[in-house]
Amino acid sequence: MHLHSVRIRNFRRLKDVYLTLEDDISILVGANNSGKTSVAHALHAFAACSKDAFTVHDFNAECWDQLDALANAGPPPPPACPTISIDLWLEVAEADLARVVTLLPSLRWTGTLVGLRIEFGPKDLNETLSRYRELHAAAAANARTVEGRLQYHPWPKSMREYLRERLTAEFELRYFVLDRARCDADLNPQPNYSPLPLLSDAEGRGGAHVVKSLLCVDCLNAQRHLSDGDSSARAEDLSKCLSRYYKRLKQREPHFEALGALADSEAHLNAHLEQVFASTLTKLGSVGYPGLDNPQLLIRSALNPATLLGAPDGARVHYVLGQTNGNAEPKTLPDRYNGLGFKNLIYIVVELLDLHTKWLETEEDRPPLHLVFIEEPEAHMHAQLQQAFIRKVLELLSIPGDDTAHYRSQVVVTTHSPHVLYERGFTPVRYFRRQPEQGTSVLNLSAFYSLTTEPDRDFLEKYMKLTHCDLFFADAAILVEGNVERLLMPLMIEKHAPRLQSSYITILEIGGAFGHRFKSLIDFLGLTTLIVTDIDSVLPRAEPADAGTPDDDEDASTGKACMTNVTGAITSNQTLVQWLPQRRAIADLLSATADECTQPRVGNSASHVRVVYQTATAVTWRGSTMMLAGRTMEEAFAFENLAWCQDPVHSALSLRIPRNDSLSLDELTRRIHTRVRSSSFNKTDFALGLLSEDQNAWTTPAYIIAGLEWLQNAVSSPPPQPATQPETALVTPPATPPAVAAAEPVTT
Repeated sequence: MHLHSVRIRNFRRLKDVYLTLEDDISILVGANNSGKTSVAHALHAFAACSKDAFTVHDFNAECWDQLDALANAGPPPPPACPTISIDLWLEVAEADLARVVTLLPSLRWTGTLVGLRIEFGPKDLNETLSRYRELHAAAAANARTVEGRLQYHPWPKSMREYLRERLTAEFELRYFVLDRARCDADLNPQPNYSPLPLLSDAEGRGGAHVVKSLLCVDCLNAQRHLSDGDSSARAEDLSKCLSRYYKRLKQREPHFEALGALADSEAHLNAHLEQVFASTLTKLGSVGYPGLDNPQLLIRSALNPATLLGAPDGARVHYVLGQTNGNAEPKTLPDRYNGLGFKNLIYIVVELLDLHTKWLETEEDRPPLHLVFIEEPEAHMHAQLQQAFIRKVLELLSIPGDDTAHYRSQVVVTTHSPHVLYERGFTPVRYFRRQPEQGTSVLNLSAFYSLTTEPDRDFLEKYMKLTHCDLFFADAAILVEGNVERLLMPLMIEKHAPRLQSSYITILEIGGAFGHRFKSLIDFLGLTTLIVTDIDSVLPRAEPADAGTPDDDEDASTGKACMTNVTGAITSNQTLVQWLPQRRAIADLLSATADECTQPRVGNSASHVRVVYQTATAVTWRGSTMMLAGRTMEEAFAFENLAWCQDPVHSALSLRIPRNDSLSLDELTRRIHTRVRSSSFNKTDFALGLLSEDQNAWTTPAYIIAGLEWLQNAVSSPPPQPATQPETALVTPPATPPAVAAAEPVTT
């Protein structure tokens, strides 16, 4: 048995999120504030069957107006009240049917999935509304206004404010059986389907008992409060962590040798304490203590292995320097002297073992599933340590003996580390994508395998592993042609799209020949993406390509490289041919509009993509001007900064042509084209040389500026404008509901 999937509704950003889980380890990735931690919190709260775990702020933001609108609802029946719910779907083997018989929807049930819904909703909405309206009416009567503006309103001002204080008193947890036959392929119940309610625990072995008998959820939060200092109110050192684990191990099997050693030490220490405190006890007697009926003072030690391990001045965790070589007293340092990375690793391992042992030692009604959330295990760890941990974590949670067939541990890891993804690949990845208005959708990367071709899939997976790609953590992506664009892009963003610096933009070097292979992944992720590539003009081949290696001026798949103004030239860039704008002739590419180079967003789930490449601009030299597009970024830069590049001061860029003052504009641009295409031109040296120049002295190629401005408008809101605050009038809902038809719930 394992937890197959969950569907969470109305919990924080998770308006309606369906998440499938692997039977061993699942990895949740996505940008910050995309809802990954909320999944752990929701599962932990519902699995604990504790209504006290919820607050009114746990409701999705779209529910807030709906809650407030209930106050103005008409006579009974009131509109539906928003609820927070979770659907748990279990993959059940035949041997485990006895454990889930309560959850079988009917005797006709067949299959492997059984479902359970837990819902946090009002006990009696009418009574809740009645109590709120009574309190609100009294509060409104004591509200104060000044010149028609509300100055003070006692609690409760709104239904949401009322529930902030009374939520746990007014709401309860309810449990239902779900029927797989009444759900669609994504396990979303059909319209008008009413699940069968389970008994309450007050009526017998109810829903809470069923949940706790099937599932145990533990969380290792990202804030583990490890500290390098000697003391901290929030810090927990490894000694305390190990102390807890020692207590659990001692309960399993008493450590008689340790206890015997402590007993001997205790006798010697008691004699020592009696001697040391003798004078103190004598002085106490001189002031009348103890009196006739007062007990005598006796100072004795209380030695305990676990206490010693965690005591500030007792036994401590130390780190040995070098090899012990059999030395009984090797050189050591206290635990605070070790790095945070290793402390974090040791802490996680010990906590995992402690939680795992606690679950295994449950003697009565041990749940068959142990779900462990680990948030950001990569904190403070270097790349190799991250990979080693994620590779070995399941071995830490191994289940001994025959229990393996009946009990299972599942691990869910939330991470921002591409190194963790490197180790596990696409299959276990669940991508959390932020939606407008505080929403989130979740994509199962294992489904990506069925949506793309094997060559593209293999290429992407290898690329991700080789580059440690952080595409899954970005707000948007910029796919660039080569190393030059990758090096210069941050500077160009600073110059022309500074608002992008407030967003997380990943820059990937993909090349024009392979850029189109990213289309399926970008479309699947629905990621806003700018592609900065080269137009790569070539002459079409008159004959099939030879088997030999092409020379410096020749493209292997088409023909010789040429300038963009050559009649009949085509592009060798497959991104432009197969993705956007899907044109081959250079003339057609140069005439393509911005709309034709843009893949628009369709709905909330589709990607938004723009491709930019070299365009014709006015190139001027010695009084002559012509419209010309560069073939590559380096050519475009040279053409649009022609006089500056030909200045001897900037010879280090390798774009200056000797004796250029005697050359015509046409001849100069042709020689620059030849220079950039030659094997002697080092593009990386060009980029590094440009970084050393005054950034205000040169101009970014126009096509890159256009692309960055588009991306900035697509992902970054403009600076807020000052606005006049409207006056707020006192609006008081009636204490008694009006005699009108019930309104529909408000939705946003």
